[in-house]
Amino acid sequence: MVTTLIFPRAMSRLDHRASRALSVTARNLAAARHAAYWWVLLSGFVEPLLYLLSIGLGVGRLVGDIALPDGRLVTYAQFVAPAMLAASAMNGALAETTMNFYGKLKFMRIYDATLATPITPMQVSVGELIWAMCRGGVYSAVFLVVMAALDLTTWGWALVALPVTLLVGFAFGALGMGLSTLLRSWQDFDYINVTQFGLFLFSGTFSPPSDFPVPLQVLIELTPLYHGVALLRAITTGSPDWSMLWHAGYLVALTVVGLTMASRRMGRLLLK
Repeated sequence: MVTTLIFPRAMSRLDHRASRALSVTARNLAAARHAAYWWVLLSGFVEPLLYLLSIGLGVGRLVGDIALPDGRLVTYAQFVAPAMLAASAMNGALAETTMNFYGKLKFMRIYDATLATPITPMQVSVGELIWAMCRGGVYSAVFLVVMAALDLTTWGWALVALPVTLLVGFAFGALGMGLSTLLRSWQDFDYINVTQFGLFLFSGTFSPPSDFPVPLQVLIELTPLYHGVALLRAITTGSPDWSMLWHAGYLVALTVVGLTMASRRMGRLLLK
């Protein structure tokens, strides 16, 4: 009898929390109907694609084959493509949860009004993260179609890789929101941009970490994009192994830490 009373109440509370988070996502969707937004959306996909075509296919003719951790050889384009896929997911998530989120937090003051309703800071963070993943998911899906069309992966592995790209996007989206609550002005975004570009270059994207000196190799293997690249590379090249659990766990933990940080910081900034 007690169970039948408690369980529906718990489910009802969960439904209310989910619907409030989704209302934040719905607000962003309504605001994104402006045509200019879709040009911005397109620009975030083009950059990794150009890197893939120029470096993966162009420079790849000079580099030759690359050995995977299991010893199997793949073309340089097959090696670079999953890294560009991870970078695409990162770019889409960070674009929404850094500058856009910061503008709504500090200047548009959207969240001041939002938190005057029953919506909590955590629900705002989750709703914004879901919206960021809508953008990152579009990038990833289109990029996977390009990879499969160019025979850089199979259609089957592309379908398996899609939810993994969402995990990468969730991790970077949560991290971006958490960091955005610490920024003091627009100039602070220079630090984020430099860090983002550094991750893009030195996360096992264009060469294996083993090619670098040991101290730099250790640093690379601690970065979040490296784990996304390694996870997607194992899937798209059809060489999954047990290390994927470590990479996935790292990204899940980063998502939890980022969301917790963002919600607590929002509460301190807006619910004084």
